[in-house]
Amino acid sequence: MFKEYDVIVVGAGHAGSEAAAAAANMGSSVLLITMNMNTIAQMSCNPAMGGIAKGQIVREIDAMGGYSGIVTDSTMIQFRMLNRSKGPAMWSPRAQSDRMRFSEKWRRMLEQTPNLDFWQDTVTNVNTKDGKVTGVTTAMGQTINSKSVVLTNGTFLNGIIHIGTKNFGGGRMGDKASHGLTENLISLGFESARLKTGTPVRVDGRSIDFSKMDEQKGDENPGKFSYTDTPELKEQRSCYLTYTSPEVHDILRLGFDDSPMYAGRIAGRGPRYCPSIEDKIDRFSDKSRHQLFVEPEGWDTVEYYVNGFSSSLPDYIQVKALHKVAGFENAKIFRPGYAIEYDYFPPVQLRYTLETRLIDNLYFAGQINGTTGYEEAAAQGLMAGINAHLKIRDQSPFILKRSDAYIGVLIDDLITKGIDEPYRMFTSRAEYRILLRQDNADLRLTPLSHKLGLANQDRYNRVGEKLLFVNQALRFLSDLSVSPDQVNGTLEQLNTAPISQKVKLSTLLLRPQIGLNNLIECIPAVREHFATYNTLAEEVIEETEILTKYQGYIDKEKEIAEKISKFDDIRLKPDFDYNSLTSLSFEAREKLSKTKPETIGQASRINGVSPSDISVLIVFLSR
Repeated sequence: MFKEYDVIVVGAGHAGSEAAAAAANMGSSVLLITMNMNTIAQMSCNPAMGGIAKGQIVREIDAMGGYSGIVTDSTMIQFRMLNRSKGPAMWSPRAQSDRMRFSEKWRRMLEQTPNLDFWQDTVTNVNTKDGKVTGVTTAMGQTINSKSVVLTNGTFLNGIIHIGTKNFGGGRMGDKASHGLTENLISLGFESARLKTGTPVRVDGRSIDFSKMDEQKGDENPGKFSYTDTPELKEQRSCYLTYTSPEVHDILRLGFDDSPMYAGRIAGRGPRYCPSIEDKIDRFSDKSRHQLFVEPEGWDTVEYYVNGFSSSLPDYIQVKALHKVAGFENAKIFRPGYAIEYDYFPPVQLRYTLETRLIDNLYFAGQINGTTGYEEAAAQGLMAGINAHLKIRDQSPFILKRSDAYIGVLIDDLITKGIDEPYRMFTSRAEYRILLRQDNADLRLTPLSHKLGLANQDRYNRVGEKLLFVNQALRFLSDLSVSPDQVNGTLEQLNTAPISQKVKLSTLLLRPQIGLNNLIECIPAVREHFATYNTLAEEVIEETEILTKYQGYIDKEKEIAEKISKFDDIRLKPDFDYNSLTSLSFEAREKLSKTKPETIGQASRINGVSPSDISVLIVFLSR
């Protein structure tokens, strides 16, 4: 019934969808197996993409030729660039999406992808022979052969949903859990554990009094995620902000005795940086209120998502407390919040390619690795799909370093440090933030992806043209001088000192009060020059201004990255006997033997391995 596929992808969430698209677009024959064809890339929690550091990841996925940015641009209902008041390393795009259209657009794009087939079923077994994957077996009894398998099972592995004292099996509300696969993987020698996550109540917008809330509109000139020609956002829907209160907290505490978290019915740890409302009022008991973001779920629905009110308390407690929040006095809910507990596999069992160490050609991506968030999952899926394709063709693996991309930081953190709680990306996790900006993801990654055959020629040509224009603009600013009468009026309006003689534009732009758009507005020659860049003008302006203002910081960070990256080029054998090196500390021998780092650089980032231990390794290797 089935041919042998190059790649089987199990699960069609954000990780699985990106994995299937990447491998298929590179030329592999791919089978995407999902339990429900109607929930492909469904936004199970918040209907939003991007945010702090996550927005950078979506732009990186797009620069690599992935689909997440295109789908988001095509279905968003609001766009905001976060952290504009800070430096460009912190700027992070975020979009509110139409939940139903998002999933529909993903399915349409996947169905239009050559080399990609679909099968609706549940995978119960990964089949292997001599330490190598051979395919999968499904609940329908189908044995499907393949050269590689990518598992992206999300929260479905032995998933249990908790609402107060009630609990039942499920991968998310309305979808059954997946059973059998965890046990199969454990029998193959893998280690598994449990984590939990949660989601808030969904509310009928017709019953919300928005006049009691603070309106949050999108950006006046909304941006995009994709570097391709996606639709511009012409109309936006507002989000709203309201707050809990001591009265709300007192009501929520009434349900603590029935809380699965406090009663010990949930063994898995939840996300530190996206806690439930009961966790917030317990851990931050000194806070009299917490923010709630009230976010629309789409253009054509009255359903609203109450961001910040995630809960697994009894449903009647959730409703009673919500009714004491300003604007929700008469709220009707579509469904209560709930917690979900599920199996994951500690990612220290993976290589940099996301291939498992135990079984050749078997890859894990997404929440199965202990991450949280659509963006982190999609990034892993993209990398797993790329490397699955390369491996079966005996081509070199594709690995991004920490200085290359947030995706590189994500994967290095997972396989080197492991996790004991759901992993979420933040800008603070990246030591090269000024290099890994959201504006330059295409310049960093599209040439690399083009060499793989993933990013197409149009993308590559666009990056070349943008780079050419930016260099021209930098030279233009360095060469052109302006006189006091040309700019002093503008300088005074911007509360910065006037000039007394001619000054180069690049020098003037170093002032923090002055932006390149200010110079474009007041100097016709500058306006005319940047107009020649046509559709790329906006991106060229942003890139040119950042490079002019921050070049010193960028050069310094590049220098540090180049020095440290040398350690990532020194390879370590997977069967290296660290216990034989008695000069290493006992903890280092233990941690290195367990993690089996691939390079000296990775070894240096393992918790418990000191600089002196690294020196011992380098001296040993030099001999």
